Amino acid sequence: MNFASDNTAGVAAPILEAIAEASADFAGSYGGDRWTAALSARMAEVFEADVAVFPVVSGTAANILSMAAIARPWSGILCSHDAHIMTDECGGAEMLTGGAKLYGIDGRNAKIDVDVLSRRLETWPGGVPHHVQPAAISITQASEYGAVWTPEEVGAIGAVVRRHGLRLHMDGARFANAVAALGCAPADVTWRAGVDILSFGATKNGAMAAEAVIVFDRALADSLPFLRMRTGHLLSKSRFLAAQLLAYLDGGLWLELARHANRMAARLAAAIEATPAARLAAPVEANEVFAYLSASTDRALKAAGCAYHHWTSGIPDAANPPREGEVLCRFVASFQTSDAEVGRFAEIVGAG
Repeated sequence: MNFASDNTAGVAAPILEAIAEASADFAGSYGGDRWTAALSARMAEVFEADVAVFPVVSGTAANILSMAAIARPWSGILCSHDAHIMTDECGGAEMLTGGAKLYGIDGRNAKIDVDVLSRRLETWPGGVPHHVQPAAISITQASEYGAVWTPEEVGAIGAVVRRHGLRLHMDGARFANAVAALGCAPADVTWRAGVDILSFGATKNGAMAAEAVIVFDRALADSLPFLRMRTGHLLSKSRFLAAQLLAYLDGGLWLELARHANRMAARLAAAIEATPAARLAAPVEANEVFAYLSASTDRALKAAGCAYHHWTSGIPDAANPPREGEVLCRFVASFQTSDAEVGRFAEIVGAG
């Protein structure tokens, strides 16, 4: 039983096959290959828009390159207190922007509260050289606590962003899980709702190492070829990134893999809800499950070799804190999570 992270899963077979196929012959370097050319057209189909596409090897690279495209050294970037760019990227956004400052905005389940955001921006000392000036908002889809932003929720943030002349970035490390859960068109929860730039994730959902910066407003794309090269993220054999992403999108594989992960997470959640020895700490909307376990259930799962994390960096909702003796844990399902693993988990939790 391994629910430690979707990063611990392997690579989906069609993606491995695509890598092997791309390796069978010579091809142009630094993106001058047929796979990279095809990827731009394919992403345009998926998002129903003329987009600029910049494949990279990691979500952190996608995020910090996006930040550098929309912020300056004197800029402010507003995000959730729990955002990956805030807590888990070693100051990468600040570094690559030359010093832009991140500001945490309150909200439940690692979402930004639109009213809190609006009030913060309305009281900002705009145009005053003594103060950092807001440039962008970043939201995570699905959030760091597994919450899915609906098109309406993204649109509400987008309206605030437009009212203040800012830019909206979406960290889509688990974008496929969110889109699969929503059942909407990718465009509905991105550019149609006001998103300017997206970190499109694939690694957590079956790719080996492939993400992409997707730019919906091409005015933001001008600096990215140079930023990507300057930071060492333009691979000489870029075709292996593009080949992964093409296979990922082909035939809706990305959504098929995500739906499986989401279903497995829903079954984990059902097992937790069925026992008095555990309870959910947050709604389960994608492929992450945050739960409070009794100490005895936690010990039983660990003794059975179940891999998962104790979550110590915060709680999803201040209105739902842990009770005495409870342990906050995170379980993540992936495209490789099996019925047998979930069944064994349910047996152990049910016996608690």
